[in-house]
Amino acid sequence: MRIYDITVPISATRTPTYPGDPGIEIKQWASLSAGDTANVTLLNFGAHTATHIDAPAHFIAGAAKVDSLPLDAMIGRARVLEIPEDVRAIDASELAKHDIEGVERLLFKTRNSGFWAEAESNFREDFTYIEPDAACLLAQSGIRLVGVDYLSVEKFKSERFETHIELLSHGIVIVEGLDLLEVPAGDYELICLPLKVASGTGDGAPARAVLRTLD
Repeated sequence: MRIYDITVPISATRTPTYPGDPGIEIKQWASLSAGDTANVTLLNFGAHTATHIDAPAHFIAGAAKVDSLPLDAMIGRARVLEIPEDVRAIDASELAKHDIEGVERLLFKTRNSGFWAEAESNFREDFTYIEPDAACLLAQSGIRLVGVDYLSVEKFKSERFETHIELLSHGIVIVEGLDLLEVPAGDYELICLPLKVASGTGDGAPARAVLRTLD
């Protein structure tokens, strides 16, 4: 059995953040070298930093918060679907080329995964995203979780956020910010658990995500 860590590291100097979201601050609060009794680090960043979960409350008022999401939606058999590098938008016609019958958790591996290895940590506006018509097909297919390998399922500068709303309104958990570069297409066991943030609007939380081979 092989385990793939598909989580993007959180670094104050290396990890890009979505424009308008909080930046990343990681500071030393207490330090052994300064004579303190222990090392303690202060973490300051947004709920949608690096690999993270979007809860329905992210875009839908009064909807489920991240601490109430069903754990069994985020643990179980998942399919990594590799999308050709020349595809910039995953629409219904592209999705129809792939067999997702019976799949409950679907992770899209696109050209985006290569962005994480770039020397610069600047946000990439040209990331591959999911079109609303594909999101509609996913909702109709019985999918419980959709994952993408950049910081949003939505086209950059979207004004209506139709992809998010289509998925979240059907109770589909969204995982954003995955790194699937080293993962071959196929079926795996996914374990992806967000921090149990129990205050605020509950819109999302950073998560640790791994894939395990099924053999």
